[in-house]
Amino acid sequence: MNTPWYKQFWPWFLIAVPVITAVMGGVLLNLAISTEDSLVVDDYYKEGKAINARLDKEDVARRLNMTSDLTINDGSIALEFHSGIPAEGNALKLNFYHVTLEEKDVSTLLSRDANGIYRGYIEENLDGKWKVSLTPVDESWKIENTLILPNTDVIKFNP
Repeated sequence: MNTPWYKQFWPWFLIAVPVITAVMGGVLLNLAISTEDSLVVDDYYKEGKAINARLDKEDVARRLNMTSDLTINDGSIALEFHSGIPAEGNALKLNFYHVTLEEKDVSTLLSRDANGIYRGYIEENLDGKWKVSLTPVDESWKIENTLILPNTDVIKFNP
């Protein structure tokens, strides 16, 4: 009782394994070629120098003893300083950097109102994990934290 080979299970199984492997390899090769990796840095030395400059700006904020509360509610942003209040009262830049998707990065300017609270608005959806940085326009200091949004509570935003 010999059945033909094409009616048996094992030959098809042994043929399917390399065929599936080749198809998946082609799919992965296509993904690797067609997508851009925005997280890779070309100039490591320059990036290292930029990290040192950023750390120096964070040290300036620490020396000024800056403490603040950040509130983000439905795109409305309020930042209230408790100490280390910027004397000039100029606008501040608040940048939201998405941790994995560069195209989602947004920024806004915060203006000080009569009560000394800096306010601004962002229309984009801010759900997820973000690196948030606050700098004055002249970038003399910097406060940077990682936040998970949405968060309607008051967020301690300190260097």
